[in-house]
Amino acid sequence: MPRFLTIVMHNERTQPTEDPSPELQRRMGELFEEISKAGVMLDMGELTRTPDATRLTWTGGELSQTDGPFTESKEVVGGYTIIQAKDKAEALEWARRFGDIQGLHEDLTAEVRQISED
Repeated sequence: MPRFLTIVMHNERTQPTEDPSPELQRRMGELFEEISKAGVMLDMGELTRTPDATRLTWTGGELSQTDGPFTESKEVVGGYTIIQAKDKAEALEWARRFGDIQGLHEDLTAEVRQISED
């Protein structure tokens, strides 16, 4: 079965500072339990904020290093999941269900891409 990476992006400038409500946490916990029982979840994680990040950029073969935060960035990667699904439609459905819950707490974008098996 193919693997899919879902990249979750949000705007750190407008990201809520308060924790999600107990109801939202309960709903997210139920979804994580369901996806785990379905046997499709391979890995997931939330990333630290960009003030703790460093970018390495190669231009013309020359390396430059920039420490965060990255003021020019509107959307940043905040987390990811890697699942194994029968097809892209199933991967999109899991991402949609995540967004339906997490999107109540903050604005976000989720990009779903198949992992190349070459």
